[in-house]
Amino acid sequence: MKRVLKVEDWFHPDGFPISVVRREPQGAFEPHAHEFAELVIVMGGTCLHVSGQESWELTAGDVFVINADREHEYRDLENLRLVNILYQPGQLKMRLLDLASVAGYHALFTLEPSRKTRQPTRGRMHLNSRELVQALELVDQLHGELEAREPGFGFMANATFMQLIGQLSRFYGSNPSPDGKALLRVGEALSHLERNIHNEVNLEELASIANMSPRSFLRVFRSATGNSPLAWMLGQRINRACMLLRNTDKPITEIAFDIGFNDSNYFTRQFKKSTGFSPREYRKR
Repeated sequence: MKRVLKVEDWFHPDGFPISVVRREPQGAFEPHAHEFAELVIVMGGTCLHVSGQESWELTAGDVFVINADREHEYRDLENLRLVNILYQPGQLKMRLLDLASVAGYHALFTLEPSRKTRQPTRGRMHLNSRELVQALELVDQLHGELEAREPGFGFMANATFMQLIGQLSRFYGSNPSPDGKALLRVGEALSHLERNIHNEVNLEELASIANMSPRSFLRVFRSATGNSPLAWMLGQRINRACMLLRNTDKPITEIAFDIGFNDSNYFTRQFKKSTGFSPREYRKR
């Protein structure tokens, strides 16, 4: 039975959904998964990172995201130093605004964590020394806010975390690995879908944005996300509906139309299929 790291053991008792854990050095750690997501920045040293049937070497400047429930471990550690930014995506109160238009955001936070297969030597994000310093300065600011917990720390920590995500998203697009270039092209297509969530999915248009044939694009997209573009778009609409149901008093029919459904009954069926609850039940919960 795999070990699962629990929220209550790694986050402050006040419930704030971001935590910073420094490992200098990182010691041996058995295979484990989390109830939360983890953004990892390698500061120095080396190791073999193992996740499922895949393994690849980590060095200073490597950055990657581990989603909840994905098992991983570190082997063959040589003075490995890293910082883990732990976060609970469902509890974060952040508006992405136009960040979804940055292809690097989708590559690092959407596509990389969910990929079923990758080329270990070419598929990770790697910061140069200047970028690593800039990223770690933001981590230091975030860590300082979380340690001091002065009045207003929640706002400041959220803002700093968003700035870190935005900066890393830009860095991803500035010097991508060979494998990362393909993800960026798919990220451009995802950005287009985000901007046009109300419209029907057009496979040929998405393939053109990614500079691929429709057949190649569909293959790469499925490999990266595990879904077809249509299924991915449906998932994004349901996620947006969940947010609106939690945070607004809008009528359910209005929400359905806001997120691109033309039939509120069809929306209700798809919502229940995805979440296990009707929109009305979800709002009550």
